[in-house]
Amino acid sequence: MKSLFRLVLVSLAALFAAAAQNQANEVCAGCHDKGQKMAGTAHAALACSQCHQKHEDYPHPANIAKPVCGSCHEKASSDYKQGVHGQAVAKGNAGAPECSTCHGSAHEVQNPQAAAFRKSIPDTCGMCHSDISDQYKGSIHGKAVSRGELNAAVCTDCHGEHLILDKKNSSSPVASRNQRETCGQCHGNVILARRFGMPADRLTTFDSSFHGLAAKGGAQTVAGCASCHGIHNILPSSDPKSAVNPKNLPKTCGQCHPGAGTRFALGPIHVVDGRSGPAMEWVRSFYLFTIPFTIGFMLLHNLGDWIRKVVRYYRGGPMSRAVTPSGEIRMYPFERLSHALLASSFIVLAWTGIALKYPDQWWASPLMLGESTLHLRRNVHRIAAVVMMIVSLMHLYSLIFMKRLRAHWLEMLPKFQDLPDAVNGLLYNLGLKDKKPALPHHSYVEKAEYWAVVWGTIVMVITGGMLWLNNWTLQFLPKWVIDLATSVHWYEAVLASLAILVWHFYSVMFDPDVYPLDTAWLTGKSPRRRESHGDSKHEDAEAPSHGD
Repeated sequence: MKSLFRLVLVSLAALFAAAAQNQANEVCAGCHDKGQKMAGTAHAALACSQCHQKHEDYPHPANIAKPVCGSCHEKASSDYKQGVHGQAVAKGNAGAPECSTCHGSAHEVQNPQAAAFRKSIPDTCGMCHSDISDQYKGSIHGKAVSRGELNAAVCTDCHGEHLILDKKNSSSPVASRNQRETCGQCHGNVILARRFGMPADRLTTFDSSFHGLAAKGGAQTVAGCASCHGIHNILPSSDPKSAVNPKNLPKTCGQCHPGAGTRFALGPIHVVDGRSGPAMEWVRSFYLFTIPFTIGFMLLHNLGDWIRKVVRYYRGGPMSRAVTPSGEIRMYPFERLSHALLASSFIVLAWTGIALKYPDQWWASPLMLGESTLHLRRNVHRIAAVVMMIVSLMHLYSLIFMKRLRAHWLEMLPKFQDLPDAVNGLLYNLGLKDKKPALPHHSYVEKAEYWAVVWGTIVMVITGGMLWLNNWTLQFLPKWVIDLATSVHWYEAVLASLAILVWHFYSVMFDPDVYPLDTAWLTGKSPRRRESHGDSKHEDAEAPSHGD
């Protein structure tokens, strides 16, 4: 009952207040016809006295300050003062727009949420920015608005409403680093994409591209949406005047890639890995099969080997810790130097390469310091690549001019027997075979490592060189080849990194026969004991357990 009584009192109070307001407004309207114009505007519910204070007496006192919009619209007023328009007014620019310039007189101001107001925004901004307004009206956005598509982008959607900042300001929505989020308001909206028949994957494809990854890492000069599509004169790619029309792509892309020829347009721009042509799909399918199969084989092989050896040692089997009586040199000084350079360059390449893919991770952040100017990550990556190429040349030199190392290397040549040895080795480690296969001095384990490095280096040098010299490459090859090289470079890096962790690290660190470290890369001699099986060409890296 009390609640009902309170409701009645509140309602009556509101009615009396409205009546009093209307009466007061009618009094003002007796002299000022502007009050009559407020009906149907955003200020229709306001009393004249809410803006025009100290006007109760008649005649009105002189020198009364004009109404200040900020007294009600505090946030909008604060943003305006920080924006380019407010700053211009503060500097004395009499031509700079004020509240009424865009919104109209306070007695005629439209509701910003009204369709008519939104549709009028391009014309409003065009009062000062006429050239830009003309460009916009001819764009895909401007034509859509003129058709009555109110979801199409207008000036305020990109530049902001009151806090309009210079494009060079890093906080501006149209600054290069923020264009992804600004354009993504519409082009990342699945509902709008379906409504207008737009691709819904533009943010995803941009994020996975070099441009997107570089922007995520903090680069300031990398191409953003506007760099390719234009700013106010954005047109569909089918339009001959569009900056992204295939015929215009050499000029558009040539802004950053001098010399980009007509072949640049032969391929999709927004690339979706695995869904951008048969070549990309084949590469993706190949690696998505190869990586799990290869790494899976390695994991099973090494896990079985580790379990078997640990069980054997606990049963009292020998620890293979002594160097062979002959003091066999496993790695010569030249090889150890090459190995040190190779290992160092590989680690740096993996770190800096994966950092490009995940620039926001804590382990990548040191490389991103000064990325906008110093390009630390990029330069360190390229230096490491040069070191790896030097190591490759050193290896080729040893094969040609160093007889001892050449003979040592010849033992690494693959043989047909290596395949059944690998299969039988896996079966033995899994407990499916009782006898371990007799292995040569350089078994399939070492050969797999060696030839994986050879193959990986060749692939990474070719694809990495194409990406490094992309401007030169694009003079002769279509862009889709660059996209293919990017995909291969990434997948090969993933495969190589996992193989090193699972295969090589086990052999030289976690294998019980050498744990905690195989010192061959430091001293040339390995602690791994080898036992002859009566064939000088075959030695077993694992001593037979007691009772075998």
